[in-house]
Amino acid sequence: MRLLRPLAVSCLIALAAVAGCERSTLAPETGPTTTAKAADAEPTALPQEGTKPPWTSLPGAQSDPAPADPKLTATLAEAARSEDMVLIPGGTYAMGTNAGSSQEAPVHQVRVDAFWIDRYEVTVGEFAKFVVETGYVTESERYGWSGFFDVKTGKWKKSDGANWQHPEGPDAVADSEEPVCQVTWNDAVAYCKWIGKRLPTEAEWEHAARGGLEGQEFAWGKDLRPGGKVVANWWQGRFPDAMNNEDGYLNRAPVGQFPANGYGLYDITGNVWEWTADWLGQDYYARSPVSNPQGPPTGRERTIRGGSWMCSENFCTGFRVAARMGSEPDSGLVNLGFRCARDR
Repeated sequence: MRLLRPLAVSCLIALAAVAGCERSTLAPETGPTTTAKAADAEPTALPQEGTKPPWTSLPGAQSDPAPADPKLTATLAEAARSEDMVLIPGGTYAMGTNAGSSQEAPVHQVRVDAFWIDRYEVTVGEFAKFVVETGYVTESERYGWSGFFDVKTGKWKKSDGANWQHPEGPDAVADSEEPVCQVTWNDAVAYCKWIGKRLPTEAEWEHAARGGLEGQEFAWGKDLRPGGKVVANWWQGRFPDAMNNEDGYLNRAPVGQFPANGYGLYDITGNVWEWTADWLGQDYYARSPVSNPQGPPTGRERTIRGGSWMCSENFCTGFRVAARMGSEPDSGLVNLGFRCARDR
């Protein structure tokens, strides 16, 4: 069970500061552990191609984040080895689809080495520990504003004070157990370095997301609603005008509320899109190497995978396991987060 329980993140930060930001001692490596996920809080994507809001490209944020303190990095590298991760077996699989957008084709064979990946998306509470211990300031906080999608109006809006603690603006407080959002690719990389991990490559991500299933449209099989049930956090209804709320959440859900895939990964579909390490290449699949592809050497956008709570049957369909989109590295959004990986 995670150490963090639902509470206002501002309170969490204040308590940690008063306590001197002490970190508990972790046991030596015995392999990533399996834990039960408990969360009982409720709580809100990325516009389709060609409809991204104008503030998704922000100036002055392309430089690499400052490196973490070496002593802290060493401590956290040990912590990472005992965190809740899943060992994904190496192997060859058919990546992509010929039944989606052109950038998802062609289906091609890819071989990846075994690697570890987080069982859950990084939560607000976990990101708060990073901020408390390093003093890191996210790019949205530096800019003083970000964009969010207003469910009531069905429109994207700009909000002063929107950031990872307040995804929809100053009056909205993120729950510690929901996936952190309003974090850029640069922010995600900084967190991964601090914890002694990295972002997964796009090929690793899809291999993990498929959960051992071959040629299926979804991470759980061929049907969007297996047995008539909603098994991930996505938008039921016609986006953006009507939400049926069959899954019980108006936006982001606490992590681990839906069934895991075949490899034991939660929220690999829906909830929030997830950053990967790769640059997005529209035609990269046609020339991708077979063994451990790393994506194009350069690009304008980083690849994001998994879909989010804003993906619906009439919009984006990012809940398909082969779906891929891109976002600029300095973009923070209310439906975009990440999970970490590391080498075996």
